[in-house]
Amino acid sequence: MNDIEQIKNPVRKALLQRRVTLGTWIQIGSSVVAEIFSNAGFNWVAADCEHSDIDIEVFSNLVRGMYGRGSVPMARVRENNTLAIRQVLDAGAQGVIVPLVNTAEEARKAVLASKFPPIGVRGFSFFRANNWGVDFDEYAESANRDIAVVVMIESKQAVENIDEILAVEGIDGVLIGPYDMSGSYGITGQTSHPLMIEACNKVVHVCKKHRKSAGIHIVKPTDCSIKKALDDGFTFIALGIDTVFLDQSARGTLNIVRKVMED
Repeated sequence: MNDIEQIKNPVRKALLQRRVTLGTWIQIGSSVVAEIFSNAGFNWVAADCEHSDIDIEVFSNLVRGMYGRGSVPMARVRENNTLAIRQVLDAGAQGVIVPLVNTAEEARKAVLASKFPPIGVRGFSFFRANNWGVDFDEYAESANRDIAVVVMIESKQAVENIDEILAVEGIDGVLIGPYDMSGSYGITGQTSHPLMIEACNKVVHVCKKHRKSAGIHIVKPTDCSIKKALDDGFTFIALGIDTVFLDQSARGTLNIVRKVMED
């Protein structure tokens, strides 16, 4: 049995096997949202602790909402910080998405924060992820194998360093941040610009070389955008976000009503 076959976290296993997983984002800090997304069948659900007011207490409740419903709980931490990463993992995250990783050194920092010694610097204690110590030994033995580490590629510098970033042991995949990346190229918001297409293609190519997954966030999913992402070689795919789903559904319903009233 090889190392990948021993991994119990289905998302980490898929990242290393470069198989497609479908996830989504939570910005609304409600466990109800987490329950709904998990029941819907997403492979993973990530709380956005960087661009929202989700703190560690709120995140813990989101994980409780997902518990036993099938989706792997993940968190985009607020920054590449040891304590920020440690806290979400202790609360029950089975994977971290680390923003603004531009160099191999920064990638190594993310891995070190996510792994227990002797591999990393994560602290041992009793916490929610090990059932407050009841499963201490089992969790301590399996966490380094099962915790997924994904870093975000959000800048021109990161694209230039992508080969070195993906060579870091413990990095399972990358997630492109299209809006920040477009800004770093001086084409803010132009996610279909030739420079962006070239950058994304480079990231996917290097991911294939290192046998790790390339991820992308499709903010407003359509048949065409999803097909393109798959055809381009992306396998770690974030679909929408709770705030956008809510807005689109509300506006769509009102547009239907207005049309009916006009008729």
